Amino acid sequence: MTLSFVVSGFAVGFLVGMTGVGGGSLMTPLLTLLFGVSPSVAVGTDLAFASLTKSAGTFTHRLRGTVRWDIVRLLCMGALPAALLASLWLKQFGALNKDIGQVIRYTIACSVLLTVLALLFKRKLLAWITAHPDRQLHGRPLAIATIVSGAVLGTLVTISSIGAGAIGATLLVMLYPRLTAAEVAGTDIAYAVPLTAIAAVGHWWLGSINWELLGTLLIGSLPGITLGAYAARAVPERILRGVLAFTLVSVAAKLIS
Repeated sequence: MTLSFVVSGFAVGFLVGMTGVGGGSLMTPLLTLLFGVSPSVAVGTDLAFASLTKSAGTFTHRLRGTVRWDIVRLLCMGALPAALLASLWLKQFGALNKDIGQVIRYTIACSVLLTVLALLFKRKLLAWITAHPDRQLHGRPLAIATIVSGAVLGTLVTISSIGAGAIGATLLVMLYPRLTAAEVAGTDIAYAVPLTAIAAVGHWWLGSINWELLGTLLIGSLPGITLGAYAARAVPERILRGVLAFTLVSVAAKLIS
């Protein structure tokens, strides 16, 4: 079983490296469906996994100057309190409770479908926003919308471990269309570090992190991400995202059924 987890970590890391989609969209459903890990433990373990891997990514983006810290602060103002409240909610009702596990399972499915929408329509959304500059938010309304977006993402990430990747990046593109691709990626990763860390601490408090599983996933995923990043150059992005979207829709359907 340990080897299977290492191989799974490598496979998810490889896909993340190729597509840029957050590992939670792939890892959490994989643990739940293929290995029968309870939804709560799958979410908690993946959050701990994400907090470690995203920390390394943030360090790199900081060195490159591709993190908009003003936007990170606004996102965290909404995301971090939401993560704390979601953790308290899970504690109140019992994260390891079977019924709550089913709720988490459905939340994972919804988050996966949102990720698919983000993958498929991100460019069209950006094109529409660029063509309608009068619809773009500025000043205080933009700050409020950013904080609210952070709160939504904080809730989703804490309950399902999904949302800080493709969904977060799409929201950033919608709210801040003038950001470069590198700034979107850097800002999305930077705010996700404290968010996933707080959510992971919450799940540790709830007893829903499998540390042995976390270690085996990291062993496989780190080389997988590196190789996937190199392989991405050889495969057209449109094909990659199409295949990934189909896979995620299938996963969501299986989670709901």
